[in-house]
Amino acid sequence: MTLTCETEATSQQLDDQLQFCFFRDDQALDLGCGSDPVLQVPTVWRKDSGSYWCEAKTSAQKVTRSPRIQIQVQGVPVWNVSLETQPPEGQVQKGKKLVLICLATQGTGHITFSWYKGALGLNLETKTQRSLSANFEIPRVTESDSEKYYCTADNGYGPSVSELVSITVRSPVSRPILTLKVPGAQVFPGDMVELHCEAHGGSPPILYQFYHENVTLGSSSAPSGGASFNLSLTMEHSGNYSCEADNGLGAQHSEVVTLNITVPVEDREELLTSGILEGLLGVLGPTIMALFCCWLKKKIG
Repeated sequence: MTLTCETEATSQQLDDQLQFCFFRDDQALDLGCGSDPVLQVPTVWRKDSGSYWCEAKTSAQKVTRSPRIQIQVQGVPVWNVSLETQPPEGQVQKGKKLVLICLATQGTGHITFSWYKGALGLNLETKTQRSLSANFEIPRVTESDSEKYYCTADNGYGPSVSELVSITVRSPVSRPILTLKVPGAQVFPGDMVELHCEAHGGSPPILYQFYHENVTLGSSSAPSGGASFNLSLTMEHSGNYSCEADNGLGAQHSEVVTLNITVPVEDREELLTSGILEGLLGVLGPTIMALFCCWLKKKIG
């Protein structure tokens, strides 16, 4: 707001430096009187409403006063209220801090902000401050804080309400358990084994990965109940198995499970026969060759 004190100065007054003073309701404004006939008021509030006037005085203390004018400062209602979250998108990890930020695009004076939980509107907090935004914090969220929230802002012209914002509290996965489902007490080549990995705690979806001797076999995502992986066994599949569960809040690994594959009896006999023959050839081979050489020399002689 700009206040200007205008005078119809005489030729004598033009030679004399005038001093200008500004008043509101009989109280002097600014730091006193000065030579500038213009006074800038950077920001006005409703309390600045009142009767304004000015006076000009010469060095001889001759004072001329202006008529009074009434100035009424009108407040701007709060408009376009929104609710933002920190972390963004309403996704927060269990045990972490959640900040609900209530924002207004415009509005003057002191604004009263209120935060509500649920569609029925459970009031969480109310605060009044001279600002277009205010924060409400939940230091450590739990699963019960997963809900819809909204806020209101009011500066005396009626509350303006934000839209509902959904908050989802996510929990890290627990350590998964790996189980091997086999057809019998012993496992043979050609059998089908089911690897089942399940984390009993943690927010879905959960990505499960299966490993054999730290080599990835496959992966599967599941909303609940764990995930399975089927494997047709060969002799090379003996060894240690494990799995991993991850929902984006940190991966967890299961304990190692060992799988021993039994060699069938007929395969054992073949292996045993093959081993005996190899052993005999290894031991008798040089003797047979020596006898053959002796026989061949006699034949030639």
